Amino acid sequence: MSITSELRDDGVRVVTMEHPPVNALTVQGWYDVAAALDEASRDMDTHVVVLRAEGRGFNAGVDIKEMQHTTGFDALIGANKGCYAAFKAVYECAVPVVAAVHGHCLGGGVGLVGNADCIVASEDAYFGVPEVNQGALGAATHMARLVPQHMMRTLYFTARTIKAADLVQFGSVLEVVPRDELDAAALQVAGEIAAKDTRVIRAAKEALNGIDPVDVNKSYRFEQGFTMELNLAGVADELRDGFAGTDKAGKGHQ
Repeated sequence: MSITSELRDDGVRVVTMEHPPVNALTVQGWYDVAAALDEASRDMDTHVVVLRAEGRGFNAGVDIKEMQHTTGFDALIGANKGCYAAFKAVYECAVPVVAAVHGHCLGGGVGLVGNADCIVASEDAYFGVPEVNQGALGAATHMARLVPQHMMRTLYFTARTIKAADLVQFGSVLEVVPRDELDAAALQVAGEIAAKDTRVIRAAKEALNGIDPVDVNKSYRFEQGFTMELNLAGVADELRDGFAGTDKAGKGHQ
């Protein structure tokens, strides 16, 4: 697994996620994303961040197989805290974050993108929060930043996905481009931001967060509480076992 961060000469920091086969991040992976964004915040030479991924899709959420092959609740608690840290780091990054999304963006991926400041997507990109299929809740906070309330509820309850092209009409996705033009499109927007005085842009980011109508950190943490209840009741474990193709006897073996 690899989370890399590269600062370009123009002040654009490119953070790339790469965890084959589908970019479902482990507990450590979520913390690594958070660390990369926190580093960007501290570095005054960083004027803007482009968050992107390599591989088949942008992000498939939590690595459920890691969770189901770990005894006890350590992996579950780790995933909850890791996701919270990563989403928070994107939202609170001192500079704007431009998400460059291709392929699937599911669960935790929506958490990252929903907290970003600008979204550029490829024609094959689609978004969804399939948490209910795995006995969990979460990222409704962030999906609600991408689509209107009734659409969010429909997507949440049905675990359906929505194409990036359909999000352009809601204004949450800036533009949709061919896959081979995605990086260039994201860097174009990032370059426009990076050319501004970073002192002003950093102040603007803090100001815009300050007038947000919803506290995304508290809202997401509230959702996570229900996930913990479903786990304690055994519901989530049962559904994840079916998804991951594991059984109780196989737990604890890597």
